[in-house]
Amino acid sequence: MLFSSITFLYYFLPLVILLYFILPFRYKNLLLLVSSLIFYAWGEPLYCMLMLLAILQSYFIGMRIEAAGGTIRAKRWLVLSVVLCLGILGFFKYYNFFVANVRELTHLPLPILAIALPMGISFYIFQIMSYTVDVYRGTAKAEKNLLYFMTYAVLFPQLVAGPIVRYTDISQQLHHRTHSLSQTYLGSRRFLTGLAKKVLFANSFGMLCSQFDLSKDRSVLFYWLYGVAYTLQIYYDFSGYSDMAIGLGRIFGFEFMENFNYPYISKSITEFWRRWHISLSSWFKDYVYIPLGGNRVPVPRQILNLLVVWMLTGLWHGAAWNFVLWGLFFALLLILEKFILLKRKWYGKGFFAHCYIMVAIIISFVLFRAESLGQAASDIGSMLGLAKLPVISVEAWYYMRSYGVILLMGALGATPIIRKGLHHIIGTKPGAQAAVVLEPVLLGGLLLLITGYLVDGSFNPFLYFRF
Repeated sequence: MLFSSITFLYYFLPLVILLYFILPFRYKNLLLLVSSLIFYAWGEPLYCMLMLLAILQSYFIGMRIEAAGGTIRAKRWLVLSVVLCLGILGFFKYYNFFVANVRELTHLPLPILAIALPMGISFYIFQIMSYTVDVYRGTAKAEKNLLYFMTYAVLFPQLVAGPIVRYTDISQQLHHRTHSLSQTYLGSRRFLTGLAKKVLFANSFGMLCSQFDLSKDRSVLFYWLYGVAYTLQIYYDFSGYSDMAIGLGRIFGFEFMENFNYPYISKSITEFWRRWHISLSSWFKDYVYIPLGGNRVPVPRQILNLLVVWMLTGLWHGAAWNFVLWGLFFALLLILEKFILLKRKWYGKGFFAHCYIMVAIIISFVLFRAESLGQAASDIGSMLGLAKLPVISVEAWYYMRSYGVILLMGALGATPIIRKGLHHIIGTKPGAQAAVVLEPVLLGGLLLLITGYLVDGSFNPFLYFRF
């Protein structure tokens, strides 16, 4: 089930919210668990059982780890849980990729399996793995209540595309949380903001990318236009989902971590990854990079650690070589920054620093979207003027005129300028008084506009659903 669907917006969500506020607290988690399972099973009924098996092993092993109390047995239980989690993820996400490459190298007749990738598997596997690791480290207590643990693991607001929520972040909220109309309003506002990002902006930029795929009249400008469009599409698509998840969480009394903080205003790659998909980058830092030694080891080992972490980050996004290279591309940039560039006083300052970072990010997302390494090389080469294409074409100029306004709006919306302007206006007494009346009206109008787009539009799933 999609957040950006009529079924979810006008049937599923209102019913769940109504029941949630009617029921006493002792039944609220049960309602969230049942509704989350229905939400997931709506599109993945078979894989719902797989998810439950992964969650149950984490629940029972978490208690065994705590009972073992820091002994070698606790470590063995942890290893078992991690192996089971990675085994599930590896089979469904990476088996065919691995077999295809082995067949290519050895010509062995290994079978390619017709298995679909379970929705959100990378997110919920990382979520439950962090739980067992935290129990082993002693930073979290094992949850004895199966209902509460399953509610944590399958909460539908963030189940299929994050943020990756750690048990330690919401463990207290599972047992005690407050609800109010003001929280419901703020959560609904955040949800609508994310929905607008997805339906009005991400889908529009996606249409431009689709036109690029069909185009025969290409030019250097058109390749850059495509790169910018996809860079904006993936930001509005993914940050929009995160906004919706955070908003829904607030409606139900949960506080999820922020997942985006205007990443496209960054002036270094290091800063970009502190602002982009924060829950994933912090997960790899805490559960992979630091255990490998982090910054406490000699420089050659630090470089190796960064290469390992970013290769895994690329693979987390997808089982294809372009994702591996995407991760290694960022690894090389981060290594260059960490050991050379950030030590220079001039680096990371001014408008040109921002331009350099944006060029690197746009090129990285062209690599990210490519269907093959050959296509990636061709697209990036064309962007850099290596394909002997004209600088501009009739079609590129047409799309510049057709999409120019929304591209500018998208670029502006990816910065905090609009938010700061609104806060400044609302900070005045007349602005605050006007906001009390106008904001609900504008939000209602926005919902109607979005509904019109959804009724008239086609199926547009979130990009990160496939990860």
